[in-house]
Amino acid sequence: MKLLQEIVESLKIAWNAIIANKARGILTTLGIIIGIVAVTTTMSAFNGMQSAFRQGAGAVGADVIYVSRMPWITINDFFSFRNRPNLNLAEAEALEAAFKGHAIVNPSMNTRRDLRFRSSTMEGITVIGTTEKMPIITNRMPAVGRFLMEFDVRYKKNVVILGHAVAEDLFGTVNPINKEINVGRSVFRVAGVLEEQGGNTMGGPDFDRQVVVPISTFVKSFGGRRFTDVDIAVKSPEVSDLRELEYEVIGEMRKIRKLRPTEESNFSINKLDSLLGAFNNIVGAVVGIGLLITSISLFVGGIGVMNIMFVSVTERTREIGIRKAIGAKRRSILMQFLFESAAICLIGGLVGVAISAGVAAMLTATGTMDASISPGILITSIVISILVGVFAGLVPAYKGARLDPIDALRYE
Repeated sequence: MKLLQEIVESLKIAWNAIIANKARGILTTLGIIIGIVAVTTTMSAFNGMQSAFRQGAGAVGADVIYVSRMPWITINDFFSFRNRPNLNLAEAEALEAAFKGHAIVNPSMNTRRDLRFRSSTMEGITVIGTTEKMPIITNRMPAVGRFLMEFDVRYKKNVVILGHAVAEDLFGTVNPINKEINVGRSVFRVAGVLEEQGGNTMGGPDFDRQVVVPISTFVKSFGGRRFTDVDIAVKSPEVSDLRELEYEVIGEMRKIRKLRPTEESNFSINKLDSLLGAFNNIVGAVVGIGLLITSISLFVGGIGVMNIMFVSVTERTREIGIRKAIGAKRRSILMQFLFESAAICLIGGLVGVAISAGVAAMLTATGTMDASISPGILITSIVISILVGVFAGLVPAYKGARLDPIDALRYE
């Protein structure tokens, strides 16, 4: 009970000291405000990047195996993959036959072509040739119209499904369904528009700036059988463990490519895990460096608070002597200055969080990034502020608590 009274009394004295020196308190908190804004904004940006990545990765599918010539992520070993033979449609058909009734196999090919509708033109748009099974693999559904049908693939129909951004840029407010557009030199009829997926992540594909055509039409119109590599997606609703499906796909692909047991696989298996790993490694390193740099400003702010607390202890030496003379204990003096330092930093932290929230809201409103301050970031920022205050005030408070009451009373 006595300790609680001392704490309450120390809080009152600390608050009165802050109120009595408003200008000095405001200037002292500036360093903390800048540091907290920097740290909180960095963490909010990281949250925004994670959100954008999850949104973009949703189109990849967490339960899908992709067979490709090259791995999605190559760092120093590109030259060991470049001489691999391309995957072709015959191999995709053989893999589909092997998994018939057990898994869904969907081949796809891609190239870039210019699009034109009347006077509107878009250059270098990704054209994907695929089948009617693509929505099952990627969960990308049409928002308007329909997706490809088996009929379109079998009879090589010149139909196209537009990405959300492509439809907006080419047609504006005009309904694109059943309109004809030029994809390269070929004329296609628009059958549907896909749901909006959001922008690209970390230089990855922008799914809204793609168009989809039947893979048979792709081969007919763009010469896909001659030069384009095939990617094969495999999804099995029967296999609960993705690793089991991966082993099966590897085994079947090695049979199709007639590889000996001693030969290395000349194809790559890609999963969402590889993208997640690359994202965590790259963004984790960037955010770590960013936090290290921004923490320097917080450290400088803490040094400023420590300096002011030394000044405060020196100015109130006589007050400390009077308090000790009438029975105040060392811990009471220690708590008084620690609470004062922590309160200064807490105020700075709260102001910094408020500014960061405004910055995050502005980034979200302008569409730059879906940044947000989560409760975890809020609590972490406040705790950091208080800890900086405690550490900054520890030495000055200890110095004040150790003062001899007689020497303190004689101080002028």
